[in-house]
Amino acid sequence: MRYSRILPANHATETSLLSQSGDKSPQSKASAFPRIRIFPGRSPLPACISGKPILLLPMPPPQPCAFWLIEDHLTFRNAVSASLEMAGFQCTGSFSSCEEALAALPAAAANAAARAPDVILLDVGLPGMDGIEGLRRFREAVPQAALLILTVFEEDGKIFRAICAGASGYLLKTAPVEEITAAIHDVLAGGSPMNSRIARRVLTMFSQLAPAGKDYGLTPREKGILQLMVDGNIKKEIAGLLDVSVHTVNTHMRHIYEKLQVHTGTKAVAKALQERLL
Repeated sequence: MRYSRILPANHATETSLLSQSGDKSPQSKASAFPRIRIFPGRSPLPACISGKPILLLPMPPPQPCAFWLIEDHLTFRNAVSASLEMAGFQCTGSFSSCEEALAALPAAAANAAARAPDVILLDVGLPGMDGIEGLRRFREAVPQAALLILTVFEEDGKIFRAICAGASGYLLKTAPVEEITAAIHDVLAGGSPMNSRIARRVLTMFSQLAPAGKDYGLTPREKGILQLMVDGNIKKEIAGLLDVSVHTVNTHMRHIYEKLQVHTGTKAVAKALQERLL
């Protein structure tokens, strides 16, 4: 159990001490009694510290994670909200459009009881402003909130645009509530949750964005020898692996140097790695 400040066991004693000091300010009141910290597994506390009786008051439990859900399908929205609240989260905002949610942000920021969201789950295909544009707006308005896409769309273009717009994770509506719950815990811990199929698409997209290596006109044999050089083989070892003479390897390497415009094997290897030639 967690504990907060330590107050005197007898409130009358506290009043008496303050009356004698003539100072009833909150600061003087707080300084008149000791504060200690409780560590699990340590020995019990003494009955008093410096002759002053103490009383431990438990701290209130931490507030659950507050989430907003933006989804135009009412039945699905209510089902997800109810399931997540059963899992221990608190739904402090349920909206059918990004416009409604954005309009509610100032009130949530000004009212502590309303609570600004820790996590915002939103669909991509929404009436009016779509979820991609909503991501940009929410990223500017509530930068501390984690933004999770919850949608039926798994096209590469939408996934890529959502990530570029600031999505912290990308979930499909077909995911079970346990997966959505785990994703919220993950994103609050600094992760970027997405299922394996979406993650594979993301990796494929980024691999396609990588610039292609320049074509230096290397033949298949020259590329094979260059790969063996990258692997750390010397001329004699390359000749043995390819079952050719060292003279033949020398000739191929000379052609490789000329085409790559380098003068040593080390520079050829470095260029092959830097420009992803293999």
